[in-house]
Amino acid sequence: MAEQTSLPILYSFRRCPYAMRARLGLVASQTTVALREIVLRNKPAHMLGISPKGTVPVLQLTDGTVIEESLEIMLWALQQNDPQSWLSPESGTLEEMLQLIEEMDGDFKRNLDRYKYSTRYEGADPDEHYTLAIHELSKLSKRLESSAYLFGNRPALADQALFPFVRQFANADKERFEREAPASVKKWLGERIDQPDFQTVFGTKWTPWSPEDDLVLFPQEAATHVL
Repeated sequence: MAEQTSLPILYSFRRCPYAMRARLGLVASQTTVALREIVLRNKPAHMLGISPKGTVPVLQLTDGTVIEESLEIMLWALQQNDPQSWLSPESGTLEEMLQLIEEMDGDFKRNLDRYKYSTRYEGADPDEHYTLAIHELSKLSKRLESSAYLFGNRPALADQALFPFVRQFANADKERFEREAPASVKKWLGERIDQPDFQTVFGTKWTPWSPEDDLVLFPQEAATHVL
């Protein structure tokens, strides 16, 4: 039976840290969506029709509104429901969290990409960009030396929005990350990976979506669609 839904539709790719970020926000806000897992080399026509840039995540709301950026999806979901108070950190403000996220999405992600995918960037020196990325982690380590999380002693938006990218960096060379990354960042990352929400957004391998498929609800069915 083909999928029919009156729910928001999320196009996602399991391993993409931007898509992880969006799914974390949906889980935390207890927002149910129709999940459509994609294959990057064969993107669905409907997804490209509503978001021609062709990157995930893409969320189409029930009124037809399309949200194309991962952080905007998080903010939309949490503005509907924020039971864990991710938008209200114990220390600092939402604006300060958004500023830190913007900084890390810029310089840290730029260096991460040029380290991990150096052949895609002309003249990129992977060792240089690795060192620069480690330096960018000092923005996190300084905060984590005085509190368990980036904005206090409970996790908030900045922790959840940033750790998928630090995880991606760590996984690119686990031994080097263990040697060179700040101890506070390694501890923080390990705790974020062990959280139940992350197991919900990453612990399942979804079958790539096709128009003939039955509806896949996320997060309710996250544990039932394992390949």
